Amino acid sequence: QVQFVESGGGLVQAGGSLRLSCAASGNTFGLNVIGWYRQTPEKLRESVALIGSGGETNYGNSVKGRFTISRDNAKNTVYLQMNNLKPEDTAVYYCNKFPYARDSWGQGTQVTVSS
Repeated sequence: QVQFVESGGGLVQAGGSLRLSCAASGNTFGLNVIGWYRQTPEKLRESVALIGSGGETNYGNSVKGRFTISRDNAKNTVYLQMNNLKPEDTAVYYCNKFPYARDSWGQGTQVTVSS
């Protein structure tokens, strides 16, 4: 089983930037696709960015051109650089495998974007 710990969230004004980090521990051998997800009270949890073990990436339409996902396999860490943030990006952000593992959800990190 893999555990994920997210960090780096905070309060930022619209147009600002944040960088999230996700540290994986436990049975990380063979981790392939890892994703950043986000959830608000009004919406189901959604995938916003994915990255494969070779660095290939995929983004949700709402974040394309603004968010960049990257990973450091040696450190078992995945990052999410978020630029030009919008109030609708406000959510709790999580990382997990893709497809997600139900028992691997962490506490998430809150991102709040003020207008």
